[in-house]
Amino acid sequence: MTQLSAIRLSVNDQVRQLEVDPRTSLLDALREHLRLSGTKKGCDHGQCGACTVLINGRRVNSCLTLAVMHEDDEVVTIEGLGEPDDLNPLQLAFVECDGFQCGYCTPGQICSAVGMLAEAEAGWPSHATADVASPRIALTDEEIRERMSGNICRCAAYPNIIAAVRSVAEGDAGGDAG
Repeated sequence: MTQLSAIRLSVNDQVRQLEVDPRTSLLDALREHLRLSGTKKGCDHGQCGACTVLINGRRVNSCLTLAVMHEDDEVVTIEGLGEPDDLNPLQLAFVECDGFQCGYCTPGQICSAVGMLAEAEAGWPSHATADVASPRIALTDEEIRERMSGNICRCAAYPNIIAAVRSVAEGDAGGDAG
């Protein structure tokens, strides 16, 4: 029998105490132990991005990391980004631009976009970055597409997802994305 590990996770600005099997993924800890169902289990192999959350501001596939590894980290899920009456700018942009169809991938898409915009703002180049020496990344459709390529939408809402991300990057959707 596996001995359980007592951990403290800071999730959406709340410290939570858990006892988990040390092999429990962060995804399963969020969904099964903390009952935060916004983060979705898609492929469970890190290939679809449905489980993307932010850890210390960086996007991570929560199915590929163990909960016990994140005791001193700040984890933000889709539930921590905004409230129904006070949406995060990316959540608002996804609604305004119809950036979802079935909605299953949407939480991961939005968390990934929040992280992606922070990466671009920090000047981190991608494979599609035209000038990697430039301190300012131009978020063209190609750049956004490349940076969001780890998040799959089986309904193919990609043009609207790109439009939503671009609208926030350009300041057209409800203010700052962070």
